[in-house]
Amino acid sequence: MHLVLTGATGLVGSAVLHQMLVSPTVSKISILSRRPVTQAEGQPKAHVIIHKNYAEYPSQLLEQLKDVDGVVWAQGISSTQVSKPEYETITNTYPLAFAKALAKTTAPKPLNFIYVSGEGATTTPSFLTQHWARIKGMTEASLLSLSKESEYSNLRPISLRPAGVDPMYHEEVKAYIPQRTGLMGAFEKAALPVLRPLLPSMISPTRELGKVLVELACGDGAAHKEGESGVSGEGRTLNNVAMRRIAGI
Repeated sequence: MHLVLTGATGLVGSAVLHQMLVSPTVSKISILSRRPVTQAEGQPKAHVIIHKNYAEYPSQLLEQLKDVDGVVWAQGISSTQVSKPEYETITNTYPLAFAKALAKTTAPKPLNFIYVSGEGATTTPSFLTQHWARIKGMTEASLLSLSKESEYSNLRPISLRPAGVDPMYHEEVKAYIPQRTGLMGAFEKAALPVLRPLLPSMISPTRELGKVLVELACGDGAAHKEGESGVSGEGRTLNNVAMRRIAGI
């Protein structure tokens, strides 16, 4: 299968790329990135496409992706690192623009679009909801709505909400993942050692997270059974409990 990955130089993206590289189901990986991806160097089935503007996708780029089966959209940034308008552009505008462009390109072939959201995101925000959770939830809802439009009816979105993303036991990616700083770095150092034994349901081990994301991208695109633990959004939103259940942990 031919998969697309964004965010390959980030923590989640590095984990996903590792699982794509070792998966016998994945025959080709197209990586959209603003810069070279060290982890992909020397890997025959990985092709890095340097792309700067994620709001627009020229025909020359899309021509390379016309046989794509699935996408893992792992691109993202902490809301503490950018302004609110910038965060909305990165978190909402970019994935929606790509979903539209690629769905048109691959139609009528079904396109699995796996969006990496976050535990705490919500499609029913209140005045107390944090900005990041509101925007990620808005993107989840927008992808679902998009798939109901006739123009994009081949789109099969799934939004997955990881919790505390933990690379502790994923040695293969440690050389490639960025060092966390600021609030995220402090969280990783202080909270993860406590959560691992006490609240494992709030941990997303990168090895298992990456594997589940790749399996979803390679799957049949069907909605999950709403009512199962951790499943919402018409069966197309999976929280961390669902991710761990699918991973068997």
